[in-house]
Amino acid sequence: MFGWLRSLFGRGKKRAESPIREEDAYARSYGERSGEIVSVTRIELKPIPRRTGDMTGELVRRAFEARLDRRGKATGDQAAT
Repeated sequence: MFGWLRSLFGRGKKRAESPIREEDAYARSYGERSGEIVSVTRIELKPIPRRTGDMTGELVRRAFEARLDRRGKATGDQAAT
C-alpha cells in the first residue's frame, strides 16, 4: 500500500546481492595498473619584488603619526577633550 512512499526514502525491498571475490573488490577499488610512468617536477616560482630599501623605521613612524593626526581631525578631536 505504501510501497511508493518507501521507495522515496530508499527503504524499499532489498534484494540479496551476491558477495564479490577479493580480486574483484581489489580491481574495483584500485583499478588496473598502467605501464605509464609519471614524474612530477616542482616549478620554482619567481620571487616577489619587495620595496624595502627606501622605507626606514623612521618613515614608517612618521606615516603612522600622520595617519593618527588625520583620524583625530576627522573625529573632531573629541577624544582629546
